[in-house]
Amino acid sequence: MKLLDADALDAGRGSNSRAEISGGADLDALTPHLAELREIIVDFPVFRDGRGFSIAAVLRGRGYRGELIARGRLLPDQARHLARTGFDAVALRPEADRTQWDRSLQAYSAAYQPAADPAAPIWRRRASAAPIRVVESLEDKIRRLNAELRDASAEEILTAAIGREFQGRVALLTSFGAESAVGLHMISKIAPETPVLFLDTERHFDPTLQYRDRLAKRLGLTDVRSLKPERPEREDPKGDLWRTDPDLCCAVRKVRPLQAALTGFDALITGRKRFHGGSRLRLPMFEIVDGTVRINPFAGWSEPEVDAYHAAHALERHPLVAGGYRSIGCWPCTQPSDRDEDARAGRWTGLEKTECGIHLPAQWAATVVERRRAS
Repeated sequence: MKLLDADALDAGRGSNSRAEISGGADLDALTPHLAELREIIVDFPVFRDGRGFSIAAVLRGRGYRGELIARGRLLPDQARHLARTGFDAVALRPEADRTQWDRSLQAYSAAYQPAADPAAPIWRRRASAAPIRVVESLEDKIRRLNAELRDASAEEILTAAIGREFQGRVALLTSFGAESAVGLHMISKIAPETPVLFLDTERHFDPTLQYRDRLAKRLGLTDVRSLKPERPEREDPKGDLWRTDPDLCCAVRKVRPLQAALTGFDALITGRKRFHGGSRLRLPMFEIVDGTVRINPFAGWSEPEVDAYHAAHALERHPLVAGGYRSIGCWPCTQPSDRDEDARAGRWTGLEKTECGIHLPAQWAATVVERRRAS
């Protein structure tokens, strides 16, 4: 927008191609003559009279292409608004500070709304710079991944999960049990820095803890985290809660520590498999548990496939496997099982319990605690 001298502008009065109007002008009467006019001067009698801005916008909207000049008691702060509503120039009073007007005109380089000037609003510039990103819901993501990776290998699933879908926000959950070496070995080849979460219930077999340390060192896993229960003595003062309430024992020593550690993760990789039986028979590759994705890359594996992987990569088996332990948890609740039984038949033998609760909704643990309090 140009800055003109008001006195020079007034010297040119009388031209047939110029019109001078103020806030109360009849624009309907002026409209038929817009094509004949080269200049329209709009007077602002006081700085708080904003009708001149509306007049300029209306005239531009009705097709006026000549020069629009603002004249009167205007402030430098109004310069940007004058330009945006369609004015080409402002006639400055003698006492006006041109420096302030110049500064005001250059103060803003972006527009937030469309107006009479050709400046594109920020939202339109952003839209033209990059396509609108469609945000995928977690449910849609799970459906997509289950479809895309339905026939993928465990290595392909892990690579996609760690390197693409949940990069920097995924961990492997492991018991360092009978079959854990398979997933740990794959992780060590794909991304050994992946966090590995181990629930140290303080009730594990000593061979499990020793096996954990040996295997992590051999595979070069750099972020193994042992999660211990916080103040378990509150619910388990004698240390034998497993005898009277194994569900509450699991809630205290496994579920709670895991829930506390999930803050930094969007997804957990598990070693669960369908041949384990029970609720795992229909295990999907990807599922959602309380807002956290569970990735089960070995869901479709059979027990012979697990054995073959150990042999192919010369992986050390858990020391208790040789004694018939096919699924290994805490020592009070784990026994050997026969090959003709379900792989997890040695867990909580004689009880209806088949899961510790870490793969169930958090409401399960809350219900267990409330039931105990009520009794």
